[in-house]
Amino acid sequence: MLTVPFIRENKELVLAGLAKRNKDFSATIEDILTTDSARKSTQAELDASLAEANRLAREIGDLMKQGKKEEAEQRKAATSSLKEKSRELEADLAAHEEKLRQLLYVVPNVPHVSVPEGKTPDDNMEVFIWGDMPALGDFKKPHWDLIQDFDLIDFELGTKITGAGFPVYKGKGARLQRAMINYFLDKAQQAGYKEFMPPLMVNEASGIGTGQLPDKEGQMYHVTADDLYLIPTAEVPLTNLYRDVLLKEDELPVKMTGYTQCFRREAGSWGAHVRGLNRLHQFDKVEIVQLVHPSKSYDVLEDMVNHVKDLLKDLGLHFRIIRLSGGDMGFPSALTYDVEVYRGAQERWLEVSSVSNFETYQATRLKLRYKTRAGETKVCWTLNNTAIASPRILIPLLENHQLQYGRVKIPECLVPYMWGQRFIGPVG
Repeated sequence: MLTVPFIRENKELVLAGLAKRNKDFSATIEDILTTDSARKSTQAELDASLAEANRLAREIGDLMKQGKKEEAEQRKAATSSLKEKSRELEADLAAHEEKLRQLLYVVPNVPHVSVPEGKTPDDNMEVFIWGDMPALGDFKKPHWDLIQDFDLIDFELGTKITGAGFPVYKGKGARLQRAMINYFLDKAQQAGYKEFMPPLMVNEASGIGTGQLPDKEGQMYHVTADDLYLIPTAEVPLTNLYRDVLLKEDELPVKMTGYTQCFRREAGSWGAHVRGLNRLHQFDKVEIVQLVHPSKSYDVLEDMVNHVKDLLKDLGLHFRIIRLSGGDMGFPSALTYDVEVYRGAQERWLEVSSVSNFETYQATRLKLRYKTRAGETKVCWTLNNTAIASPRILIPLLENHQLQYGRVKIPECLVPYMWGQRFIGPVG
């Protein structure tokens, strides 16, 4: 969340940065500054009223000691009037503060200076590409056909149990999914990340803290009876482990990883381009999160990007790194890199990971701070990396590694997690 002092001191910079998101926030920014001025004025009036009430209370005490009861009663009448005025001012102040809070909630993060302008994914900037285009012959099949041939996942059974977008993994499909999760977790721990198993539901304060709430796109599942939300990413509970925490500077960076089931309504169109595993309501992700010193954050961002690069190189997948334009970035992000893998059979790029620097945006909401060695209290910077969304990585893994004899070669890095199995073949 942006702070009012930052907005007031950098108004033109804020407006220019937000313009990259292709939405005019000028009226909202003006409303924030006007509301804050009204808040300050009301606070000053309230402070003056309370001070006057305290002064009169002291006078009443002195007058009573002097036996001047009539003058004391006059002061009491004035005090009663001031108390009533103070109650009204306190109500006004609370209204200004709530309005200010709600206004700040709807203003996204200011994009980093390197973020390109743009309105659609077509305006994103390719900054890195690795590997060769999959050379598949006429034998190539899309992943949904391979899934059926190998009996890996049952979409109809998931629809029967829950609904569309909730697949049932079975047999070798379940084992392959678990193999990827364990591999990603092991690589994260080798890179110094501490593993957590967080809850799959969070309260409203946690959703607000990381910027998922207010839910502007209606993508979160809300358990209304208990006012809880199913998590869209492990980033939410992991980062909230440090909500309202004051760290020591020497404790930074904090490096966390976690595997969770994730849930998104994915409201929108359905068609061939989102067939099979391309769009789901429930999916698996291994997340890595860092809480860092401001001076280290953009170096850490590059390290997190490199972490994903190494995973995809080990998996032998053709991929590219995209710097998102202002119109395609997430609400709390200052800079985001998407990692896309080429789907050989579908001949399309697919996002499998996203790496973001949120700067102070989340930490301000979370009241996540650190104390410097000099004793100053400052706000941490937070970063997040989906490393990696396993159903989506399963798509190119099956399509790109399929062989002409109706089998799929398992990447060498996953073989130990597959009990030595090197190929998946048709059933029957």
